Parts: sequence; structure tokens; C-alpha cells
Amino acid sequence: MESPVQLTEKAKSEIKTTLAANKIPDSYGLRVGLKGGACSGSFMLGFDTATEHDQTYMVDDIKIFVDRRHLMYVIGLSVDYEEGANGTGYTVSTDEKK
Repeated sequence: MESPVQLTEKAKSEIKTTLAANKIPDSYGLRVGLKGGACSGSFMLGFDTATEHDQTYMVDDIKIFVDRRHLMYVIGLSVDYEEGANGTGYTVSTDEKK
């Protein structure tokens, strides 16, 4: 099953590095979801384990967990990792090219 969330090469590399450097167990993956309400909420990322509400996807050996209740809101998201003047970290953007 194809993941509704895309990871850039830089994000994949950083996620793998973070998991290895922190000796995070294989049962953990990247959680992508919503924080707050559907219309006014913000996207959240974090390392977590799956729950019974999650759909699990694999992107280049990286587990991605999405709560089924959030699935329709995360379809088409792209996760990137940026290092720049405004700081370093993950960014989430939507595919607006429709």
C-alpha cells in the first residue's frame, strides 16, 4: 500500500540517522498526524509506536504511522528536513499542484 505521506531524500536520511543515533527500537516509526481540530489544527511529527487506530506504511524501510481518523488530512503531505538561516528541522507541506 502506497504511503499517503512522502518523504524527501533529506528527510529519509535524517530520520534514519536519528533512529540509529538514539538507539530507538525497531518497533518505533514516524508518526504523522494532526494536533487540534481538523480545520484549525496543525500537523505533528514524532517518533512513536503503532496503536490499534493506526495504518502503517513503509517508505524505504521507515515505518510511518497514521491514525486512521487523520488519514484524509495527511494525504499528499511531504516531509522535508531543512537546514538554514531560520533553523534546522522537519517541515511539512501539502501538495498544492492539483
